Amino acid sequence: MNRESSAKGASGGPRPNDVRQVRLDEVDHVLLAQLTRDARTPNNALAELAGIAPSTCLARVRSLVERGVIRGFHADVDPAALGRDLEAMIAVRLRADARPHMARFAERMSATPEVLDVYFIAGADDYLLHVAMRDTAALRDFVLDHLSARPDVAATETTLVFEHIRPRARK
Repeated sequence: MNRESSAKGASGGPRPNDVRQVRLDEVDHVLLAQLTRDARTPNNALAELAGIAPSTCLARVRSLVERGVIRGFHADVDPAALGRDLEAMIAVRLRADARPHMARFAERMSATPEVLDVYFIAGADDYLLHVAMRDTAALRDFVLDHLSARPDVAATETTLVFEHIRPRARK
């Protein structure tokens, strides 16, 4: 569960890479801004934008990855292209006695193919799951089999997503 944005993980322990302790300079900010716009920017172009040598650029990007500032590079695949046309957000509240095992719940959900994202949240619920399913029957089965049937889950609330709109890359 190293994708959380809080200083402590769901288990209460410190995160593996606490990025709040990482110092970023102007070159780091240039690199991060460009990679946020287009993670496929070639190293040569990235180096030129930042005004540094390509070898230095490669080392800087590797360092940003190692320090946990860059959490990964990925393709944003539309779930509908994979036959999973129905998306939903599922709020999950764990039982009070399950709280010491929250990290295990998050890891289990992260490893489930239907789960796109796992958010550890504040408020009445503990987690928010972004899921993509084939249809409503698959969503019902997921909630019943993977959530409601679990002894550590106290409650769920499902909200259907009609459309997922990502913000345009900022320039």
